[in-house]
Amino acid sequence: MSELRSIVVLCSLLFFTRGSAMAQDDCMVCHEDPSIEKIRNGKAVSLSVDVKGLSRSAHADLECTLCHTGLDAGELPHAARIQPVDCLTCHSDESTESYAASVHGVSEPGKRPAASCSACHGTHEIRKLSEAGESDRVMTAQRMCSGCHRSIHTEFLASDHGRAFSAGIAGAPGCIECHGEHDVVSPSEESASTSRSRQGKLCQRCHLDNAEVRAIVGPTAGFIASYEQSVHGIASHEGNEGAATCTDCHGSHGMTKGSNPLSKVARQNIASTCGTCHPDIREQYYLSIHGKAVSAGILASATCTDCHGEHRILSPRDADSPVAGANVSSQVCSPCHGSVRLAEKYGLSSDRFRTFEDSYHGLAGRSGSVEVANCASCHGIHDILPSSDENSRIHPSNLAATCGSCHPGANENFTKGEVHFDPASNEESILALVATIYIFLIAVTIGGMFFHNLIDFIHKSKEILRKRRRGGPARSVPHRLYVRMTLSERIQHGTLMVTFFLLVVTGFMLKFPEAWWVVPIQAISPSVFEVRSLLHRIAGGAMIIASLYHLWYVLFVPRGKQLLRDLLPAWRDLTDPFRFIGFNLGIRKEKPRFGRFSYIEKAEYWALVWGTMIMGLTGVVLWFENTFLGLFGKLWWDVGLAVHYYEAWLATLAIIVWHLYFVIANPDVYPMNLAWWKGTLTEEEMETEHPLELEKLKQDENKRADSRDPRKKIRKGGASRGTVDSST
Repeated sequence: MSELRSIVVLCSLLFFTRGSAMAQDDCMVCHEDPSIEKIRNGKAVSLSVDVKGLSRSAHADLECTLCHTGLDAGELPHAARIQPVDCLTCHSDESTESYAASVHGVSEPGKRPAASCSACHGTHEIRKLSEAGESDRVMTAQRMCSGCHRSIHTEFLASDHGRAFSAGIAGAPGCIECHGEHDVVSPSEESASTSRSRQGKLCQRCHLDNAEVRAIVGPTAGFIASYEQSVHGIASHEGNEGAATCTDCHGSHGMTKGSNPLSKVARQNIASTCGTCHPDIREQYYLSIHGKAVSAGILASATCTDCHGEHRILSPRDADSPVAGANVSSQVCSPCHGSVRLAEKYGLSSDRFRTFEDSYHGLAGRSGSVEVANCASCHGIHDILPSSDENSRIHPSNLAATCGSCHPGANENFTKGEVHFDPASNEESILALVATIYIFLIAVTIGGMFFHNLIDFIHKSKEILRKRRRGGPARSVPHRLYVRMTLSERIQHGTLMVTFFLLVVTGFMLKFPEAWWVVPIQAISPSVFEVRSLLHRIAGGAMIIASLYHLWYVLFVPRGKQLLRDLLPAWRDLTDPFRFIGFNLGIRKEKPRFGRFSYIEKAEYWALVWGTMIMGLTGVVLWFENTFLGLFGKLWWDVGLAVHYYEAWLATLAIIVWHLYFVIANPDVYPMNLAWWKGTLTEEEMETEHPLELEKLKQDENKRADSRDPRKKIRKGGASRGTVDSST
């Protein structure tokens, strides 16, 4: 019955429309009646069109024949396969041109495009998405894409982007935000927004440039942008197709946050993700103590991003990289191995970084050396193993070879002793003993010197003020100069002075590289550390040579022999200090009278002799560390290092508190005793500081005068003015 109805309708249509143009109503005769069918692939298919949908379409006012071309009213019913609709006949603009070049519009000769206009926009019920709201437009586009890309759509909906998109969160991306609309290009094409070279910019468009997105995501704008300065970002911009981009680490359609255990950037999966590009390093890491811990579920163990960073991954050759030789210990290893919390939780030693920092290696690294050993030099990089593992670089059987990579000739004896030693630990009790003895000695000696000089300064200052208040003419003293130091002695003293202070500065520069006075020096040049090291050794060698010359001087030169005899300790050198202190405290009325050298100079001279011997001996041991480590082992080398350090403190403080006081701050000589420069003292200075020596010199002069002319008597104490006595 329905077939008969269809024939009747068609015959009527042919009769009434013969010779005239086909109109909209002509088409609706068949396509509005749902009962009219055709056989397609063996099945009856209705020819009706959704009239309501057509009325809502953006094309509702258009005639059918504007789209369906090639139809003639005189040829009804028309052919079963009519000419395909060509949307570009009307829609010819920039967007449609980009569609023609897109993956959807490009087709092989004689074939239809991969996705026609109707595949996305529909057939008769076509909406103007440009007039729809943004969210409506995006959701509509999402439904369009899912029609062909179902598996990808399913993956996307399970991702963090997809969940946010489905929840309607502002800024959440859909398909067209990443891939575009009409201009969808294969990611393999350089011009595609999703191409490897452009992925960074694509992701930054939301995560960096969109304020709404930045407000709801965790990473800061600076963190996101830092990818551009990383080795990956730079290589990608330079056209390296193998450089990692955002999707390599985070995934593309299935992107999830690192808090998700299934995420590619979850801590337990990071090594596997990085290993996609770095397979050899991944294998080394998984066999290391860190990799085994992560595999066992200990997620606090170090993984790739803990050492190299996340977005701003720099080359190890970059001085700013955390894994650069100068930074790896302080920036990579210390956060974990200096953590008390991790030490308590996992039974680690929390003092490893601190003891390394106090070692020569640590101090040299902090001072700017780029060649000195760091943690990785001994423990390895990606293949770090515990010392109990026989494959570990720090296993006792391998330690000599490890040390030998920097110290040629290192033997088994070289490795004896604690590497990360703490002077206060029970394991190295001899070091603790050395430190305790020296600290006590420094406190008592320097404390005693300070008290001795303080009361002297107070007493002399009061005397000077009393004389000023009393007024009156100054006491007349003959203007005569007495030789205190010959040119040879002044050269010896000058050499000692220059080398001593040079050693102090260059030595403490190494020990305290972050001190306020060291930082400006370090900032002068990256090579300051090497210069410092060279100057320290030159100064040390010069001091030893000067000391050997002085030894020859006091043993074989007549004046030197007399100098040594006058410096030998005497009984009164034990009692004079008490009389001197008593006088300054007001207990005694008379100040002790000193000869050529008082206990002040003698104590300083013999302390200098002792200190020079100790510092010279330990300095040589430290200088030729390979030799002495091989001979005595590391423990005794560390003892030498501790002695050298504490002796340096004792000597430096003694010079400042004792010597510089009597040469500069002493009120009797202020602003300076210039005997070290001129070589002479005035008679007034001799009366004040060395009265017994002055008397002896005058007595000797009278005796010589009497021996030359018995008739000439020189009144006691009446020396000629303006002469220089060169007999001292």
